[in-house]
Amino acid sequence: MSIGNSPEDERPFENEHVEADHEETRPSIGRALQQARIAAGLTVDDVSSATRVRMNIVHAIEADDFSPCGGDVYARGHIRTLAKAVLLDPAPLLAQYGDEHGGRPAPTPSAPLFEAERIRPERRGPNWTAAMVAAIVAVIGFVGFTMLQGGDDGGNEANVAEGSTPGDSASPTTKTKKPAAPEPEPSDSAIAAAPQDKVTVRVAAVDDRSWIAAKDHNGRMIFDGLLKQGDTKTFQDSSKVHLVLGDAGAVDLFVNGKKIEENFQPGSVERLTYTKGDPEAG
Repeated sequence: MSIGNSPEDERPFENEHVEADHEETRPSIGRALQQARIAAGLTVDDVSSATRVRMNIVHAIEADDFSPCGGDVYARGHIRTLAKAVLLDPAPLLAQYGDEHGGRPAPTPSAPLFEAERIRPERRGPNWTAAMVAAIVAVIGFVGFTMLQGGDDGGNEANVAEGSTPGDSASPTTKTKKPAAPEPEPSDSAIAAAPQDKVTVRVAAVDDRSWIAAKDHNGRMIFDGLLKQGDTKTFQDSSKVHLVLGDAGAVDLFVNGKKIEENFQPGSVERLTYTKGDPEAG
């Protein structure tokens, strides 16, 4: 008869040591991303160009410094984007980030995001202010043109009464030109009235700036650049428009006059293609 712990009693302690060793051997988030990048034969410049994440942020994340990201939401978005670029599953890295930084962020967004979300419905409807300004400009132009024409007729009658020739009265008239009315900015109603035989895509940077690229149905580049917050770009083609959104969560997307209701995440890169029949509903 033996006194003391049996081998079965000692097994949990062995398992605890194994789990502790596993935790110690698990690479950090930045180390895992760096190793996957090197294994894929990519440089930091290659990853930055593919994801539109600045090189200094890529270097910082690979060094496990997430402060340049600007918060947990953006850090998670960058981790997800970089993981996809180096062919890693982002889910374990995001879970590890949550374990090391206090879990997932609360569902309530921060104050700036809340303000942007609250005012977004006002931008979804037709831009009546732009339409009203265009109408007022058109009325002012018409009234000015009518008054100008009336003044020219009065001057001609006065010259004829004084015995002047028609050539003399015509000379000052030819020098007067009608002021050109400024063209109004295209509104949401104009997008909705786009021709049925074409595809029209409008991208608006609402919450933040975003890099975007657009190609026509032949693969020819229409636009490639940065869309600053508050800017809007509209693309039109006879059959198809290809889009790449560098930060899909920061933009509103309208196709053939209808808003695309997709839950794009901040920092996510989306590659989309739309045709004349899109969207089918919504």
